[in-house]
Amino acid sequence: MTDPGKALQALLELMARLRDPQSGCPWDREQTFATIAPYTLEEAYEVADAIERGEPGQIRDELGDLLFQVVFHARMAQERGWFDFGDVAVSIHDKLVRRHPHVFAGASVAGSAEQSLQWEELKARERAGTPDESALAHIPKALPALLRAAKIGKRAARVGFDWQEPAQVRDKVLEELGEVDEALAEPGAARAAEELGDLLFALANWSLHLGVDPEGALRAANDKFERRFRHMEELASRQGTPLQSLSAAQWDELWRQAKQA
Repeated sequence: MTDPGKALQALLELMARLRDPQSGCPWDREQTFATIAPYTLEEAYEVADAIERGEPGQIRDELGDLLFQVVFHARMAQERGWFDFGDVAVSIHDKLVRRHPHVFAGASVAGSAEQSLQWEELKARERAGTPDESALAHIPKALPALLRAAKIGKRAARVGFDWQEPAQVRDKVLEELGEVDEALAEPGAARAAEELGDLLFALANWSLHLGVDPEGALRAANDKFERRFRHMEELASRQGTPLQSLSAAQWDELWRQAKQA
């Protein structure tokens, strides 16, 4: 195994060299927090994708790419005199100690479920000391919209703003669907877009009440559709039929075969 301290120090030195005003890389020197942020999000998704595929070498490489993003942001902050990588490491270390009193402070929990509740209570107390004390504070706007909808629903439920039964949320879904139909009967698309958003938000909350992670459910649906569509492409290719020339009936038949496969 590689010495982590030496490896990290080498990476920090490399980052400093890339950002050197005289001899560094022109592209790296030009970057800002705003320009790097999209790459940070992209690398996080690539880590998740590698984990889903279960490829150790790729997981290692993608984690390295994500770590480099942290190093990059920390270096830019250091140049501004805000903080450096060491401060970042100390900050997360102290936060984890603070949020694990059952490990570091002699507290006890009955299991992972109780520990999760304790974790959220600790986070809520930390938010209480900030300017924004809303129950919805610090939910990142950059999250995927469906994931953010689920987090908003969970936070609101913790303070009592929630339906009692899944059937009530289902009724809300049907209500929102009816409002989409009403909006579609009107000229223009602005209200339809708003009502479709309300419908998606209601579906996210219904998923939570059914014990289903909406982001994971949609990801699985995406994967399933992709598998079936690729299978249809393969079937059409074997038949020598261009996809654009398929009739609705032919598409239906290919879809039926893909589902059976």
